[in-house]
Amino acid sequence: MRKVFFRSIAILGLTLSLFASASGVGAQGAGQNGGDFSTNSEPKKLPTEVILVKGAWSSASDSLTPVPEGGGVSNNVYTNPYFGLRYLLSSDWIQSYNGPPPSDTGYYVLAQFRPAETSKPSPQGSLLIAAQDLFFAVTPTASALELARYSSENLPADYRVELPPTTIQFANHSFVRFDYGSPVADLHWHILSTELRCHVLEFIFTSRDTKLVERLIRDMNTMLLSASAGGTGGSDVPVCIKDYANSDALLEREDPILTERRFNSVPVRIIIDKEGKVKHIHFLSAFPDQARAISDALWRSRFRPYLRDGQPMEVETGIMFGRAPRPIKGAVHSGVDE
Repeated sequence: MRKVFFRSIAILGLTLSLFASASGVGAQGAGQNGGDFSTNSEPKKLPTEVILVKGAWSSASDSLTPVPEGGGVSNNVYTNPYFGLRYLLSSDWIQSYNGPPPSDTGYYVLAQFRPAETSKPSPQGSLLIAAQDLFFAVTPTASALELARYSSENLPADYRVELPPTTIQFANHSFVRFDYGSPVADLHWHILSTELRCHVLEFIFTSRDTKLVERLIRDMNTMLLSASAGGTGGSDVPVCIKDYANSDALLEREDPILTERRFNSVPVRIIIDKEGKVKHIHFLSAFPDQARAISDALWRSRFRPYLRDGQPMEVETGIMFGRAPRPIKGAVHSGVDE
């Protein structure tokens, strides 16, 4: 999944470069919008430290309900209300960049951190916080342990497993740790993952300095994770149920009216309230016209209220519109330690 994602980013960068080159050439002359050969005294500047994507984008029906990509850093603390996460950064580490929007397979780059550049030599490394939505994953996995095992068994030939997927405890929460390395590059990756709200949340440490990484991993014991974010529901978060919208719980359905033919995948997460009405809509990737049409249809849909011990509960589930990404075939484990 990570290999596919970063290959896509590389292709995106090349596409943006070609687009920028082409935009400066026209029938009336070159370089009118800025650049080394521009005659424009006030050229337009592109924003820095962001990745620009034209077209499909993530969006939500309101700005109050937390979404996975809604985390941020303040006072050296990364917080993500959706996952109930509060992570204290090492004192000399800073955020590298804001991640791109989620992919149409539900993969998020939530944040990346690295040591600050100072006059003193600093240890080299990085921390990537990412998440894989289990509603829309194309790999044959349904848990953090299965995802780690799948990654372990499908490493490229130039990489070596240094620690097979192992269940451990951090911050009063169950994690799966998986380490691998590249002997040629002398780089090591240490992945700690856990399941929250039908996502696999990953902390990916990369460095040549294994002692640095072990210290950072020990420091993870100080982070806070909401117990109610585990997917079973609670006072502040809905219960997470895959395919709830495609089950017998669907009482009334209205199909969206799409005026343009597009061939992209449109993954959508929705929250259904205690009365069976759609309360919140989160598009991971959709064109604006698709988001409007699908939203209009979802607001009119009705579901059977979900009951636990006779009490109604809110439900969070996922629906895929359009052409779903082709699943990646491979061996699937039971998720139980053997």
